[in-house]
Order: sequence, then C-alpha cells, then structure tokens
Amino acid sequence: MTGRERVYRTIEFDKPDRLPVWLFNQDQTQGDVLWYDMRISEGVTESSGYHGGNLSEWGYEWRTLEDGTMGQPEKPVIENWSEFESYEFPKVNPDARLKNLNAYLKESEGYYRLPMLICTGFTTYTFLRGFENSMHDFMEERENAEALLDGIISFEEDLITLAAENGFDGFHFGDDWGTQSSTILSPSMWREIFKPRYKRLFDHAHRSGLHVWFHSCGCIDSLLEDLHEVGVDVLNIAQPNVVDLEAASKKLKGKQCFLIPISYQTVSISGTPEEIINEGARVRDLFFCDDGGLIGYIEEYGCMGMTQKNFEACKTAFGMTP
Repeated sequence: MTGRERVYRTIEFDKPDRLPVWLFNQDQTQGDVLWYDMRISEGVTESSGYHGGNLSEWGYEWRTLEDGTMGQPEKPVIENWSEFESYEFPKVNPDARLKNLNAYLKESEGYYRLPMLICTGFTTYTFLRGFENSMHDFMEERENAEALLDGIISFEEDLITLAAENGFDGFHFGDDWGTQSSTILSPSMWREIFKPRYKRLFDHAHRSGLHVWFHSCGCIDSLLEDLHEVGVDVLNIAQPNVVDLEAASKKLKGKQCFLIPISYQTVSISGTPEEIINEGARVRDLFFCDDGGLIGYIEEYGCMGMTQKNFEACKTAFGMTP
C-alpha cells in the first residue's frame, strides 16, 4: 500500500496493512503523511529575549522563544471591541498560499496530503482578543464574540474549498481546548457556542471530499464524543497523559480514528526507550484494530529534553524500523 491508501483505510476502517505514522518535524517521507503549510506570514521580526517572530496574516506577531519552544503572540490584535469594526479578516489569496504547491505535489506523490494552519478556530480567537478578554467575551460579550468567531469559521471554510480544489486529502484543525485537568470552557458552553459551528465547518469539509483532522492539547475527555458526533475523522489527543485513554477506548474504539503520540510531558521525555516502546504497545492495544482506527504521531522534541534515543524509541513504538 502507498502511505495515502494506508491512511485512508485506517481512517475509514477498511483494513490497512499496518499502522500508519505521521512523522511531523523530521524526514516526513519516512512516514505516511506529508503536511503542507497554508499560512501566509507577512514578515519576520527580531526582539531581545526571543529567537524571532512572524507577523501573522491575522495581524498578531508570533514570538518563538530562544530555547526553541513554541512561544506565543506578542499582544492582542483586537484589544477593544471598537477595533473590531475596522478589522479586516485575511484573504484566501491562492497565489501566495499555494506558491509551493507544485513542488509539494511532486514530493508527496503516494503520501497522504494534509494542509494545515497550525492554529485555528478558538485558538485563533484567543490570539486576536487575548486569553483573558476571550474568557470574558463568551460570558459578557456574546454578540461580538460570535461575530468574530463566525468570521474565523468563514475564512476556514474558504480554505477548505481551496484545499479540496488542489489535490489534498484532508484538512487539519489545531484548536486547543484543554488545561491539565479540564476543558477551558464548560462542556455546556462549548456545546452551545462551538459544537454547531464545528459541525457546519466539518460538514463543508466532507461535502468537499476532505477528511477532518482535529488537534487539541489538554484534558478533553468530556468533548471526545461530541467531536466524534460533529464529524471529526482523525482526533488528535495531543496530551494522552491527561486524558483517560481507557475510557476513550471503551467509548470510541472501532468508531473513531485517533492520532496519538507517546506523551511529550512524561514518558517520551523522562522514560527509558523500553518504557516508550511499552507505552506504544498500550496505545495500540487501546485504539488500533484490524480494521484501523489509530495513526501514530511522532515529533522530535529535543527542545523539551527528548534524547535521540527516546526519539528513535518513539519511532520503534509505532512500528517504524530503524
């Protein structure tokens, strides 16, 4: 099987020949998925204490820390709602967004083609408004909050259409919903505000012929079944150490395809290679069946203290040969 066929069969529970792997930030061609960056950066800046930053098309400046960790936006773009009246949402701008497409399509022949923006939806909202403002908005500024959120969702719908017209297989959404112990918003508020908007967005992806990949960090136990219901095809539990994997398996194994790493907060950083391989076997037992249902996610995290031995063990844990 090609990587593309293997991933399709895994997502659609159609008996892949083996567990597929997404190798995110090293040699992607060793895995089955090749991702394409659909972001447009307006420029690169430098600042003391930071490695540098990109000015996002949304208007916020992203600062990467010198230690190589992710960093954060410098400040909100829409600090006051009076600024929302003149705010201009990004444009699709196909020529700029797809300037590397021809080279990518050539390189990705036989692989599953996955476009992404890194951060989407609610996460984009918090970058535009700032986190504290965002928490206030959904309680006290619902009309403005929903207008801004709907603008973000409409932009993502336009990008889904663009992706579907240009040879991609799915669309990746990166939207962090959990803290270490719970969801950021209450599940009831999430279901009221976000669930119908996600359904609208994911229905559009499916009508366009694309799979929906959805990433979330944090403890999202209370949202897993909801995300399945609104049409997530590949659900990335990005912090498996704070999610009850056994409970998730009982509810959704054989129905929901998962994308899961070896925990980057625990065993892949501080464990031994043997412990990493054992954890990989546990995750496979919980979610992978003969019909499919699991994609292994592997990311090199030297900036977090991951050794080369542990990185190689993560690959071994998901069936990659040395």
